[in-house]
Amino acid sequence: MASVLVWLVRLCGLVGWAAGVVACVWLLGVAPMSHPWNGPLVWGGVAAGCAAVRVVALWSLRLMGEDGPPGPGGASPGSGVSLEKGARKSGAVRSGAGKPGAPWPWTDDSALWIKGRTVAVWLLVGLAAGAMFGCLMSMQSNDRIERLRDAGAEVGPARVVGEPLRVRPERDDEDRVKGYASRLTLAVAGGRARVLVKGAYTYDRPRAGTPVQVLWSRSRPELGGYVNESRDLPALAAGRWKPFPDDDQGRAALFAFVLVTVVFGLVMAAVFSLAPDPDALQERAWSAWAQTVRGLFVAGLYLAWRPILLGQEANLVSLLFAGGGFVLILLVYAFTTGF
Repeated sequence: MASVLVWLVRLCGLVGWAAGVVACVWLLGVAPMSHPWNGPLVWGGVAAGCAAVRVVALWSLRLMGEDGPPGPGGASPGSGVSLEKGARKSGAVRSGAGKPGAPWPWTDDSALWIKGRTVAVWLLVGLAAGAMFGCLMSMQSNDRIERLRDAGAEVGPARVVGEPLRVRPERDDEDRVKGYASRLTLAVAGGRARVLVKGAYTYDRPRAGTPVQVLWSRSRPELGGYVNESRDLPALAAGRWKPFPDDDQGRAALFAFVLVTVVFGLVMAAVFSLAPDPDALQERAWSAWAQTVRGLFVAGLYLAWRPILLGQEANLVSLLFAGGGFVLILLVYAFTTGF
């Protein structure tokens, strides 16, 4: 029974890691798509489920008095090493693979395997943090686009009819004008009806006759339109998976992803994987307490993101937890790694 639980822990770790990678990759390019975002929803659920099953298996091992994987040389769990502090023989992890009875480089007691496994976990943590941050930055702030897309939206040329209303300059952090928000009435090429656009964003101040590109529905012009020169309108109209669209928000999301994943993810992977002793890393990997904290956090993070993935209205706690998830995941895994 203990052997089955040990392999269940390993299998859940592998499947959960792979599902987490797929969910994060999906999350990078779902912003132009309509809800629900089934890709990250399903694969994120698999990752959270594997984390929960892994915790149950670890606690079952602990109750049976088996706190770790098989010992050196592939012994059964019953004769394997305990991962309680001081229970492992000094130097067991660092034994050379070429010595009699020493572990192979890819076994649980190999320092190379333990370090590599920890690096893989931290690479996923960095990817998850970057994907969440990038997705939040590239998401549209209203549901007008989804209503237009559901009505068969298309992108076409148009011109401003009459004087724009409620023209308001948008400024950057240095108080320089970066664009204008206004309310426009448009004459769309090939369309007879006038299209009203609230909150249109243009780089130059709009005037009567100014040409613009508009996202609108030919069959339902009463829905109005969407004008935003900082967004990739064809990508929004297509509604397909596309990471980092060629617009201002897409470029900002790419920068955020690189910053969080590469700078924080890789740096923390190096610090928390290479610096700690392999014994300490192995102990944390098979610690029921440490993995329970991680499992609860992964499950909570998935539940916080679930309303966002489904396109439902999320409560304040869910929004705060999901919005700060890219920082929390780094902190939780750092505090549960230990030196």
